[in-house]
Amino acid sequence: MHPFLKRLFASPSAPASTEWQPLRRTPAEVRRHVQWVKQQVYLNWAGPYFKAYHFQKAGVQGQGLRVQLLSEAGRKGAVFFYDPSIGPGNFRHFFDLLRDRVLALGYHLSTSDRRILPHERYTETIEKHFLKPLPNDCSYTGRCVQQFGTVTIDLVSINEQPGFIRFTSNAYQDDIFTPAHSFDELMAAALDMPTAPPEVQALINEYYKG
Repeated sequence: MHPFLKRLFASPSAPASTEWQPLRRTPAEVRRHVQWVKQQVYLNWAGPYFKAYHFQKAGVQGQGLRVQLLSEAGRKGAVFFYDPSIGPGNFRHFFDLLRDRVLALGYHLSTSDRRILPHERYTETIEKHFLKPLPNDCSYTGRCVQQFGTVTIDLVSINEQPGFIRFTSNAYQDDIFTPAHSFDELMAAALDMPTAPPEVQALINEYYKG
């Protein structure tokens, strides 16, 4: 992998020159996202990214959206590359949608953060949602159900232009937790959706910029 991409794909917990700041959406952005979800605009990309993920797993060069697999030290995941046909606004909504989908699986949002890293020739911005399974979900054996472990969702942009979303899970290895479900199951729960009907496809431009 190219060194530049390798650094971008690195864990966001690596040391950095700037501090993480709370990621907050304005009331107008929240209302806009709620409307985007209500109109199911996400159907334009959920199924295609899910299909592209499985194409990658099978070693098949598919058409359309690009996905790269991640696997390292217990962390499993996928990178969803931005495509200009999506639009920065839709891509940001899709990033927040993944958070919403994980919350619906019995998670709580531990942190939402943002940091800006200035470099000599470009500026890198990372927005991150970090989610944990609810701590009170324990089985009759006394072992807590960890679901998929912790889940991290990153949106990485260069010079304010979206580059990719990194979607990963990291299982707890402690014996107090039940075994984690697979990342494949997490992908299915988050993105296995039907094809967008024509009236939903027609909404892409409405949210293209935000």
